[in-house]
Amino acid sequence: MSTDKKSANKILNCVLIALIILTIFFLQYIFRSADDNRLTSWEWAFARVDLTWFVVVLSLGMVAAYIISRSHFFQRMPATLLFLFAFVISMLFWREPELLVDTSRYFTQAKHLELYGVQYFFQEWGKGIFAWTDLPLVSFLYGLVFTLLGESRLFIQIFTTVLFALTCVLVYFTGKKLWDEETGFLAGILLLAMPYLFSQIPQMLIDVPTMFFLALSIFTFLKAMEKGGNWVYFSSIAIFSTIFSKYSTWIMLSVLPVIWLVSMVQQIQRSAVSSQKSEYKIPHPPFTKEEQREILQTPNSKLRTQVIFYRGISVLFITGIFAAIVISLKFDVIVQQLKLLQEYQAPGLDRWGESFISTFLFQVHPIITIAALYAVYEAFRKRDLKFVIISWLMLLIVILQIRRSRYVFVTFPMLSLMAAYGLQRIKTAELRRFIAFGAVFSALIVAIVAYLPFLQNMSVVNISDAGMFLNSVHAEEIRVFTIPSDETIVNLAVTVPMLDLFTVGKISYRDDSKFSPPTEEIRESPLRFTWEFQNPGYYGGDGKSSSRSVPVVVISNGHITTVPDDVAATLKGYRKNKVFDTSDDLFGFNPFVTVYLPEK
Repeated sequence: MSTDKKSANKILNCVLIALIILTIFFLQYIFRSADDNRLTSWEWAFARVDLTWFVVVLSLGMVAAYIISRSHFFQRMPATLLFLFAFVISMLFWREPELLVDTSRYFTQAKHLELYGVQYFFQEWGKGIFAWTDLPLVSFLYGLVFTLLGESRLFIQIFTTVLFALTCVLVYFTGKKLWDEETGFLAGILLLAMPYLFSQIPQMLIDVPTMFFLALSIFTFLKAMEKGGNWVYFSSIAIFSTIFSKYSTWIMLSVLPVIWLVSMVQQIQRSAVSSQKSEYKIPHPPFTKEEQREILQTPNSKLRTQVIFYRGISVLFITGIFAAIVISLKFDVIVQQLKLLQEYQAPGLDRWGESFISTFLFQVHPIITIAALYAVYEAFRKRDLKFVIISWLMLLIVILQIRRSRYVFVTFPMLSLMAAYGLQRIKTAELRRFIAFGAVFSALIVAIVAYLPFLQNMSVVNISDAGMFLNSVHAEEIRVFTIPSDETIVNLAVTVPMLDLFTVGKISYRDDSKFSPPTEEIRESPLRFTWEFQNPGYYGGDGKSSSRSVPVVVISNGHITTVPDDVAATLKGYRKNKVFDTSDDLFGFNPFVTVYLPEK
């Protein structure tokens, strides 16, 4: 076949792929009512999107994907460029407000460390520091960021974005370790083809750091099984970090025994093949070319299964010692949290869940899901044991019926590896890369054009806008009042730490509201923690200031017509300066913020 004809066929294939990606979007758009995601549902996000303009932008995105897929730019320094690409893309979403009230917990915990130090943090975590069902590591890291760099949301966003970009790099190295560089690179790129992730990266939550530590645990454990030495210690640290990031990862760490078992089985296979290496012919699969060379060049003494067994025991022992120390010091707190998870969180997931259709066909680009499903067949056909490692977590998601995107997305790095494995069936490297970059640009455009404007117009933006306004008037001290109403489903006390995250001034606040929903209603509410939230002592407790020049902030759930007498007395001599009342009309929680400044 002539060179011109080959080029024409490549272009035609890319055009067909682009048309398929456009068709996938139209199908998603037509059936968007099937997306029941509680935060970024397509039915909500596309309600005000100009479809014609979106298709034009998406078509341009396919052109950009084609250009990048044909260049050798990423082949020079794949890990470095993958990190920079992921970081720069994620920066576009730093304009999001804090979307979930859970932010109040992590900010409060981190600020305790900033103000009172590390020793106080660990002594009071779960006691004087309200911990709900949180584990301490991520809040501890946020507290260190505040201590070392300053109490600014920007530094938190830089930190979480770095961890996400490093997760993409870890996925690359994991794929390279298990198969080859191309699989790893495609997997790292495909992690960017999940629009839901972009809504989470800028948030002061624990999920993105948890995803990083889980991916780090998997990679370092693989290296520990292969190399031993210092990797045993690195692996132990990574697993310890994962254990104390989030309770849900404890079940996810079951992937480590899978890695251990697969590594030993493969070592047995290698030893069997090595004993017959005089034939100089090793079946492929299950081994890559590099593994075949290793088998032929390595003496049998270095292929002992016992070595891997003892490496696994070493990691387990070291991790277990340090984890046991922490658990013993906080045993009562952890037992109470586990009991709460069992009695409240587990049953609640059935009520608060989202469909797999939503998660894997809308919040993840469908090409990833299709490629991952095909990968199952391909791995079974090849009898590739290593595929069990990357598919284990997705199998758990299905078996345990974990249906909340926020709890599922920590496993997305493994899903991207499955998809990359499936794409290897396509023989042309440029076509594989075009599919991957096409999915990325499609997901990115969805996130920028639909998700981002939608999220920026949610009611919670009132808190961030009010904080930035207070900074603009150079408020060094701020008095805050919260006024609940009968429709309040969230204890408004948790909005105070959220406001604090966006302000430079010192907040003075007293929560003396007697309003509370019925106990039974609170017990089953997904926002139950807000009613059990303990107001931090560093806000002063009296809500008063000797100065009459201090701005006063009133936070309410929706508009209010009257204010309590004590608030009215405080507002004498003040004028209403600014009202932040953006409303999405989708959620029962609509925090409106009114700022009062002294009359001149």
